[in-house]
Amino acid sequence: MTHDTRKFRNALGCFTTGVAVITAQLEGRPPIGITVNSFSSVSLDPPLVLWSLDRKSDTLPVFEAVTGFTVNVLREDHRDISNRLSKQGDHSLEGLALRTGACNGCPALEEALAHFECSVEARHEGGDHIIFIGRVLHFEYSEDGRPLLYHRGGYKGLAEGTP
Repeated sequence: MTHDTRKFRNALGCFTTGVAVITAQLEGRPPIGITVNSFSSVSLDPPLVLWSLDRKSDTLPVFEAVTGFTVNVLREDHRDISNRLSKQGDHSLEGLALRTGACNGCPALEEALAHFECSVEARHEGGDHIIFIGRVLHFEYSEDGRPLLYHRGGYKGLAEGTP
């Protein structure tokens, strides 16, 4: 089957996703983060999650080398963080409120809606992306706050009155 890549991307954009930042740190280097909307749960037992990274990403060498990462689910007021960390060559976490993960030692964004500290369970080739499977070692979440959502190429919010 052949298809128009742009139209395929537009069709995928009909599926609303949350926005997350994946953070990691390679020993001897500053921590990095990258914005993704490919985060998903895989399994409750064992607790597994996944996300994918474009093979052309400048962060790929780091994520291929680390043994752990943290998934930070962004709040609706984190558009600036999402935009900043989505750009090639701009993955520094400098100036952001961080803490070190209790189990994997990776940085976590202080004000994220949820954090999932993971060890790398597997990496799989998936076309033009690498799929990372993480075993959740520790997680935290806030009962308050709304998620940053992405739909049809732009940020969206939950309707008023939605918990």
